Amino acid sequence: MRLVNVSSAAGAGAGLGALVGDQVVDLREVAGDVLSIVAGGADALEVARRAAKSAPRLALSEVTLAAPVPRPPKFLGIGLNYAAHIAESGLPRPEHQVWFNKQSTCVIGPGAPIVVPSVSSMVDYEGELGVVIGRRCRKVPVHRAREVVAGYTIVNDVSVRDWQWQTPTWTLGKSFDSHGPMGPALVTTDEVEDPHRLRLRTWVNEELRQDARTDDLIFDTWDMIAHLSTVFTLEPGDVLATGTPAGCGFALNPPQWLRAGDVVRIEIEAVGMLENPVVDDADVTTPETGGA
Repeated sequence: MRLVNVSSAAGAGAGLGALVGDQVVDLREVAGDVLSIVAGGADALEVARRAAKSAPRLALSEVTLAAPVPRPPKFLGIGLNYAAHIAESGLPRPEHQVWFNKQSTCVIGPGAPIVVPSVSSMVDYEGELGVVIGRRCRKVPVHRAREVVAGYTIVNDVSVRDWQWQTPTWTLGKSFDSHGPMGPALVTTDEVEDPHRLRLRTWVNEELRQDARTDDLIFDTWDMIAHLSTVFTLEPGDVLATGTPAGCGFALNPPQWLRAGDVVRIEIEAVGMLENPVVDDADVTTPETGGA
């Protein structure tokens, strides 16, 4: 299934849905959101599948989608995981997995704007395959890692490069509000035969910037899950961004940073398409902040 969170729809409120072609199946009576299905495991997914056969449908054009996991318990990204991206970064090939944290408040859904913050103009895109954990687990061996995956999605690991490069942890430069586009759906594992044999492409406007296959990963998905779960418990809804291929804006000559008016589109074979416009900080209304 291709599970989605509907934030608004003509004639319907927010809730769970399933993408079927250019329609969204209304599954609000089954569960409140995608994470509820993920946490419910195989039984909850089977209920959703049965309900989808007769549930009403809406045209996708009538629906606004939110991220499939709007607030992941953990949102983690691995750096330097495609050989060509390492080469363009000018860094040595890592001997060990290099992980960083993206704050969950950075997550936005399909069509929501990526904001260029007032404190930097060095905003970059990174098209990535996202893995969503489906079971609470610890110390998962590589050969069983597939069992704890609920499904896959698309992640744009938007990065504010000057803030990223200020510290070795990268967290601040990876966590600006709106810098975690995700979606459009959580595609369950039965629809993705092998996550390591997918084509990934990223366009900025109509210019193709990234074109790679996930079999170029240095550390594959199962290695990642085994490595992380050695350290801490993984939980349903945790999102792992599996790394980006070559073609990032910082590596172009001259560098090509995201600007207001741009549109970033990421397509991953068997997973879908994620598109987000880019706007300036000044164009976004934020709540007033109190002070002493």
